[in-house]
Amino acid sequence: MTDFDQNAELARAGAFAEGRWGKFVHYARRYPLGLMGAIIVTLFMLMALLADVIAPHDPVQTSAPLSLAAPSLEHWMGADGMGRDLLSRIIHGARISLAVGLISTLLGGTIGVIIGLASGFLMGWFDLLVQRIIDVMQALPLLVLALVMAASLGPSLENTIIAISIPLVPDIARVVRSSTLAFREMPFVESARAAGMTEIRIAVRHVLPNMLAPLIVLGTAQLGSAILVEASLSFLGLGVPAPHPSWGRMLSESSAEYARQAPWLVIFPGLAISAMVFGSNLLGDALRDIMDPRQRH
Repeated sequence: MTDFDQNAELARAGAFAEGRWGKFVHYARRYPLGLMGAIIVTLFMLMALLADVIAPHDPVQTSAPLSLAAPSLEHWMGADGMGRDLLSRIIHGARISLAVGLISTLLGGTIGVIIGLASGFLMGWFDLLVQRIIDVMQALPLLVLALVMAASLGPSLENTIIAISIPLVPDIARVVRSSTLAFREMPFVESARAAGMTEIRIAVRHVLPNMLAPLIVLGTAQLGSAILVEASLSFLGLGVPAPHPSWGRMLSESSAEYARQAPWLVIFPGLAISAMVFGSNLLGDALRDIMDPRQRH
């Protein structure tokens, strides 16, 4: 490669990077609340990934002299009834809550995509049966359906993920089905059929990539719902069991007995849950506006 070619390649790379950075700055200025949501979600993800490094104490180590210790320089958020450092438990709790939320959203989204594509392409009795089942599932609120499944499966990390992911399936399936019905009659799909491609290959290669934008937006919104449901299940004793430091379990262990005596045991886990759900909702709203063609000008 000559010097001229190298310079041209570097110029193209610089222009590409500048264009991407310029687009990021444009959207950041246009959607400041979305930027705030992205920062909040990113901070919690970093906190979860680096929990073993940044946590000042062992989240499960107990200490009787530190029982219900108030916030101080050594324990910034105080200690719980068993003398465990609350800040360390919240930091490690981010790992549990985000893991459950992300895995539940991905699992529910994957199942919903498969059902929605099959329902939109196969039609007939299969579509009718699937839609009636989805109608029944959507008749129940997300938390109620998750409670029923969690109570049936029992409290464990894996069962909590399953109990949260299944109620997320209907919304994804409905969005994918409606998009599939719109795309399956378009010229590029007809051309693929004329070329001899199978329905499965058409669905995966041509239809699914064209609906990634609404799926990303819906998945971001469902992430906040999944984290909130996990906290609710843990609060009721049906979610992630001890000794895993879950935000909802922290509230359950302290709300009734220590709410007045040590209010920080309720305030800080509640703020963590609220901030994470708030950030994911802000990010989802911004992504919806960015990916909506009607908002572009």
